[in-house]
Amino acid sequence: MSVRKIWIELATKAGIGLGALCIVGVLLAAIPNHHPPTAGSVNAGVAQDPQGTDHANMPGMSSTEEQDTATAEKDAMHDMEHMHHGDTPHMHMTASRTPNVEDQKRAEEIAVELRAAIAKYKDFHVALDEGFHIFLPNIKQPEYHFTNYGNAFLQRFTFDPTRPTSLLYKKTATAYELVGAMYTMPRTATEDELNERIPLSVATWHLHTNLCVPPLGQRMTADYTKFGLRGSITTQQACDSAGGTFYPVILGWMVHVYPYEDNTAKMYAMHHMD
Repeated sequence: MSVRKIWIELATKAGIGLGALCIVGVLLAAIPNHHPPTAGSVNAGVAQDPQGTDHANMPGMSSTEEQDTATAEKDAMHDMEHMHHGDTPHMHMTASRTPNVEDQKRAEEIAVELRAAIAKYKDFHVALDEGFHIFLPNIKQPEYHFTNYGNAFLQRFTFDPTRPTSLLYKKTATAYELVGAMYTMPRTATEDELNERIPLSVATWHLHTNLCVPPLGQRMTADYTKFGLRGSITTQQACDSAGGTFYPVILGWMVHVYPYEDNTAKMYAMHHMD
């Protein structure tokens, strides 16, 4: 292998690693009575299946921003269960466009391609073996995200319906049941760019917004009716007054697809409909 190819390969791996850190970066400060883990505890807990097998070790946090980003996703997922259309202070959603036959056809085609591509992941062990990592397996969630950080990196530049960023599972008594998948785009993407990937007349993309993280030394005792993605603080000024760190946007655009449903309304819902 030439020196140039080696450097390209290393650069790609570095980019994937940084993408992983940024995604892992959202998760635990908004969870009441749950303090953010250290790098060691994240590594120990992220990739265990129900049988306790350690399938992968996530990289440790390397900056304050990455730790802060890793603090809110549980509440974000909880909130999505109760979201349908329209913005809230902590979630920005795309505006619905006028339905048309072409968009409907394209949305159905994407669902068909996705359904075929992820069929093998009905056995969640296959997903783990192929590089998907369970996000926060030890915290109860309505849906568990099995994320492939290589796919997340590639989604920034290209769209392939067969290559989702995350697989979505419901937890059963002994395993995980595959229900869908999630695609992502950078937070800087326009609604026209989102529409080119999955039409906004059918799907609703969303961004998590206005996160105020408590001061570093107060995260175990902070008032989480004020902080986090379910808190009352939604502005830079209010967050500064409370001594927190404010993020106008965390992560990037996301959209869920449930290809096993029987109509596109359910396939492109914000959350899985039991």
